[in-house]
Amino acid sequence: MGEHTTWFDLIPNMGHFQAYLAKFLGRSAGTEQFPTHFTMAHVWGTLLVALFLVYAGLRFRAAVIARGGGVAPSALVPPPKFNLRNMLELLLDTAMGLMEQVMGPKQARRFLPLIGSLALFIFFCNMLALIPGFLPPTSMLKTNVGLAVVVFIVTHVFGVKEHGLKYFAHFAGPHIDAPWYAKPLTWILAILMVGIEVISHFARPVSLSVRLCGNMFADHKVVFAFFVLVPLLVPVPFLILGCLVVIVQTLVFSLLSMVYISMAVAHEEH
Repeated sequence: MGEHTTWFDLIPNMGHFQAYLAKFLGRSAGTEQFPTHFTMAHVWGTLLVALFLVYAGLRFRAAVIARGGGVAPSALVPPPKFNLRNMLELLLDTAMGLMEQVMGPKQARRFLPLIGSLALFIFFCNMLALIPGFLPPTSMLKTNVGLAVVVFIVTHVFGVKEHGLKYFAHFAGPHIDAPWYAKPLTWILAILMVGIEVISHFARPVSLSVRLCGNMFADHKVVFAFFVLVPLLVPVPFLILGCLVVIVQTLVFSLLSMVYISMAVAHEEH
């Protein structure tokens, strides 16, 4: 199995379907040293993870209902054996604990559906990097840009919802509240601050997407290289390191998203 070959290519007529899509979605840019390669593997991987999470959510709901529904105390007791519900509760409890430390209990409960969904999606997408024959969707920049743009939009939408149009006044820094005659450089400093803040806010989705893409792309390359060279035993240490990369990159993306959103909705203390 080649570097760009996945288990999805074994599906009948998948090659013809991908060649048809390449006519409309493929890129012609590239050089002999760095040729481009059109693939839809990241799309199929994204759909696989999304379907798995939908299935896991439905199974979780069915398990809670089977124990008496959400209002029954027995529904809150996890099953004695480790299963899909235990895994989801472990991951979401971890996310909730981090969110309470970063955002506070109130905002943590408010944004758990968003941050929890991002964390689960990124985690299982990253896990595909450790399975031979799969391409992690997060090793593609376009997937990560979509996730980062969602965080960017949510950050500013809820910032405006929480503070109104005064939210944008924060971009000018504390100098905007001072009278112009008291500080001659007030407006000059405010204009400089606005420029710096705008650049920094637009840099956030860029850094989120590029960081995740670079780390997962490199991890996938390393694991694949050692599987090709020596497929037995030798790749095991790199798979263990890959597990750390999967967890760390999920934490980094989720933590930064929490910080950005909490900064946007936070109120100043007087």
